[in-house]
Amino acid sequence: MSAGTPQRDARQPPPPPSGAAVVGPGAGSSEGAAVGVDDIVVLRNVKKSYEGQEVLRGIDLCARRKETVVIIGGSGAGKTTLLRMIVALDRPTSGQILVEGEDIAKLPERELNRIRKKFGMVYQYAALLDSISVLENVAFPLVEHTKLSKKEITERVMDKLEILGLDPKVVAPKFPSELSGGMRKRVGLARALMLEPPILVYDEPTSGLDPLTSRLVDDLIEEMRERFNVTSIVISHDIASCFRIAHQALLVIQGRVEAVGPPDSLINGESEIAREFIRNSGVDVRSLSRVTPNDP
Repeated sequence: MSAGTPQRDARQPPPPPSGAAVVGPGAGSSEGAAVGVDDIVVLRNVKKSYEGQEVLRGIDLCARRKETVVIIGGSGAGKTTLLRMIVALDRPTSGQILVEGEDIAKLPERELNRIRKKFGMVYQYAALLDSISVLENVAFPLVEHTKLSKKEITERVMDKLEILGLDPKVVAPKFPSELSGGMRKRVGLARALMLEPPILVYDEPTSGLDPLTSRLVDDLIEEMRERFNVTSIVISHDIASCFRIAHQALLVIQGRVEAVGPPDSLINGESEIAREFIRNSGVDVRSLSRVTPNDP
């Protein structure tokens, strides 16, 4: 985002994409209800138990095309389990998970790899393989899932690195350990985008970062949404980041959705638990400048 980009008043939530509406708790939770054309990921009453212990206790979620959904909550809230359900790495004990209208909870294992290709994963510390070059790291999804020639793969990798603001001739032959933190983030994003997925999932993208770097990561998430028209699902405990980038915030407490809607609805809504959660974060959310969406 350029330094001259106007900032939205922190008290006004960024608008959802054109034609989208923000849902409240329980919306769309009845099984068999119609899924809107822009509803790309929908969870309906999703529950998950491990060895008799209930971790998710009936999660409803609706993420729409080209919007950013931030799932927040403290340690042990169930965010990681929820993430694994969404990207088809684990199955719910009960409930529906619809990805582009298809209930993936009932699909056989052989079908799930097709679903997983719809998601690009951006891990907390980029999760690059240190023993291979940047070129090989970014090329990995194409090598594993396509029959493209080595030349075609190299061309696509170099193009993606350049789009993400990196000099491909300089960066591609380097090893991850030779890159700065910001460059590693961009390389991780390049890898996540190689199969051109409609959904990017970020796992704690600002964890352990200083405020300035966190803001740069927020800008990068918004830049990816605008440039590649992706839906962003962000798992985070970072309240400041949530209030900067979310069209919709989902607060998960002990495996339940405590509050959902534009970030301001968490501080102005009926849930005292949500208001207390934000107060305890120590973040003055009213002083934050939002990343301004550039929706059509």
